Amino acid sequence: MTQQQPVAKLIATTFGTYDAPTPWAQAGRRLRDAHDTYWLATTRPDGTPHVRPVLGVWVDERLHFASGSATQETRHLVANPQVTIAVTADGIDLVVEGRAERVEDAAALQRVADAYAAKYGWRATPRDGAFHDTEGAQTAGPPPYEVYQVTLTQVLGFPAGESFSPTRWTPHNTRYAVQMTHRTRRNHAE
Repeated sequence: MTQQQPVAKLIATTFGTYDAPTPWAQAGRRLRDAHDTYWLATTRPDGTPHVRPVLGVWVDERLHFASGSATQETRHLVANPQVTIAVTADGIDLVVEGRAERVEDAAALQRVADAYAAKYGWRATPRDGAFHDTEGAQTAGPPPYEVYQVTLTQVLGFPAGESFSPTRWTPHNTRYAVQMTHRTRRNHAE
């Protein structure tokens, strides 16, 4: 069974005229292939934003992120699971909005861990519903790292140096999701 692609609509702008929205395949590929830092925004209890760098991988047509169990962002996610994730990837600024849900299934965690090892060389061990490793992630605190899936509300795409139509993508249903794992590029380089 194939998954339906999100619906694409042009975003009105004052800086250019565009004929058609950009197909989801182009944005989805960039989200999957981005090696740059993704930026995760959560909401503090007082309503102000909290932004942290993360790295992400796509598994099962979903983007994944994780966070140390004792970090501010994890506490924020428990209180308010609404998140925004942004990345510049291959000439497009992409903004993902949605709702974070923790992933604890052992098989799903193993697929995500394998994707991180292939993409970034991070060898986390899934155990007890979270990631564990001996290196640690500097901005995520000590292990364990909780893995999250973000149910997609919308993705916005804006041109950043190439021919790309400003586009809003929305899902046909809430089963289309985005997930990422919390690690900075600096942690990967070490």
